[in-house]
Amino acid sequence: MVGLTGGIGSGKTTVAKIFETYNIPVFYADDAAKYLMSKNDDLIKKIKKLFGNDAYSGKHLNRKHIAAQVFENKDKLMQLNALVHPAVGKYFAEWTAKQESNLVIKEAAILIESGSYKDCNEVVVVTAPEQLRIKRLLKRDVSSEQEIKNRMQHQLTDNERLKYAHHHIKNDEKHSLLLQCDNLVKNWCTQSLLIC
Repeated sequence: MVGLTGGIGSGKTTVAKIFETYNIPVFYADDAAKYLMSKNDDLIKKIKKLFGNDAYSGKHLNRKHIAAQVFENKDKLMQLNALVHPAVGKYFAEWTAKQESNLVIKEAAILIESGSYKDCNEVVVVTAPEQLRIKRLLKRDVSSEQEIKNRMQHQLTDNERLKYAHHHIKNDEKHSLLLQCDNLVKNWCTQSLLIC
């Protein structure tokens, strides 16, 4: 298994989509977490207990309510992660068992913080300059620049992530993402991590 991570707006999902063009299955941990937080009754109960009934409107997660609490209170964020990560881990194990490829990629924003990197054969870190990340996020989200910077402050820095990296993909508009991904896939073929 290969772990793929990077800061918000770094382009890790874009990189994951490129790997999918090589028929490498990609598990999107953040999407799985959102799905489970809306569909898993046991998890919903625990989240309501932690954040109150305002955490949901019917079965729909009230992201703004939760985000406001977790970004103000690191303990709440850690408690939320402690609830969600085991559920995502179980879901990932079930997903992996269904894959026919000998290599799968787990794309996760907090791969390192959650400890999931320990289960990976290799870790790929995607980086991009902060101003470029902010520019991308302003186009993608309705967040303000200050909200984006606050979210970035709650994540590891690129330098902290790179300490765990086997591979570094630079998404800075100077280096070709396609070429970097192609070289990495060739590397995995050479190592027999991927049957090519």
